[in-house]
Amino acid sequence: MQYQTETRGAVSYNNGKVNNMMNVFPSETLAKIESMAAENAVVIFSMSTCCMCHAIKRLFRGMGVSPVVHELDLHPYGAEIHCALLRLLGCSSGGAATPGALPVVFIGGKMVGSMERVMASHINGSLVPLLKNAGALWL
Repeated sequence: MQYQTETRGAVSYNNGKVNNMMNVFPSETLAKIESMAAENAVVIFSMSTCCMCHAIKRLFRGMGVSPVVHELDLHPYGAEIHCALLRLLGCSSGGAATPGALPVVFIGGKMVGSMERVMASHINGSLVPLLKNAGALWL
């Protein structure tokens, strides 16, 4: 994944106009997300108390996929990662206090999106080929 960044002083920030705490976020957070997303064929960024996150985890496990799950409410940098994910999804509101657009799913290191996008892919039949290409399914 590539992101355009601009440097201000000693810290790099992503270009763009957004509200409140999603104004700018360090490129280190993007690098952290990128490395976390690349650690397994399927990676889910989730909240431990979110029912939609639970449903997505059940969907993948029911298909025989073993995703790596990062519970952002339990992660030391969860708030930063959550804000960066919201920005990557194009959300203009939300924050670390609310689940917002979670879960966010990466397959093969590429962001698929949130619940709606994953379910749409599952319904239209494009999810299984994505999982096969990423090596998450061998059927």
